[in-house]
Amino acid sequence: MNREGLSKLLSQVQAGTTSIPHALEELRHLPYENLGFARMDNHRTIRQGFPEVIFCEGKTVEQVAAIAWRLLERHGTLLATRASREMYEAVKSKAPRAVYHPLSRAIVVTAPRAPRPVGRVLVVSAGTSDIPVAEEAAVTASILGSRVETRYDVGVAGLHRILDARSALEAANVIVVSAGMDGVLPSVVGGLVAKPVIAVPTSIGYGASFHGLAALLTMLNSCAAGVAVVNIDNGFGAGVLAHRINTLGTKTKRTPQPSRR
Repeated sequence: MNREGLSKLLSQVQAGTTSIPHALEELRHLPYENLGFARMDNHRTIRQGFPEVIFCEGKTVEQVAAIAWRLLERHGTLLATRASREMYEAVKSKAPRAVYHPLSRAIVVTAPRAPRPVGRVLVVSAGTSDIPVAEEAAVTASILGSRVETRYDVGVAGLHRILDARSALEAANVIVVSAGMDGVLPSVVGGLVAKPVIAVPTSIGYGASFHGLAALLTMLNSCAAGVAVVNIDNGFGAGVLAHRINTLGTKTKRTPQPSRR
């Protein structure tokens, strides 16, 4: 049940084409539904424009599948992050439209009548090893409704590579930059363009990188203006924030703004 669906249901009750008992049955599972091991927040799509996103780490295959199936029954669209292929196969057994993105480990089911993507989000990775986190950001922003482009392996060890992407940087409304090791690329990008930059530190690197902490601190201490930083490996959070920035000022009735369970 989203805002449009709720408005339609209330209008039908007002017009007398839907009975009050039928409407109450439709609303029975709001605001949340107790599955025993999870309480699904069915109001979230009304509040934020997109259903709950499943964070799969720590959940069993059966739990992920059960939550996914109920979300699809209610909303017709799905994003599950950090999912295994086994989880994907379980979801796909009842949701043939499900697609698995192996690099980002995301399960996606797009709404049957999804609107055309808007704006432009550019997702950049410093190295090839940073692509999984970058892909999580790209997949997230894409299913929310943003037009997404990518430029991968353009780190500071060869600055000519990011300079060759200057036109793409200038064309974007917002730029997501994932980088591990020294974590310098977001500062370089932030110094090249007057666009908001979302920096994502990754846990890629040798011992002194402290599993991404060194990159995080570098990004937090960036001297480039307009750089925001999300948590280590949090491609999902970067994708959501990028989409919200990208769609500010658009004429869409509701901007999808999900959060994970």
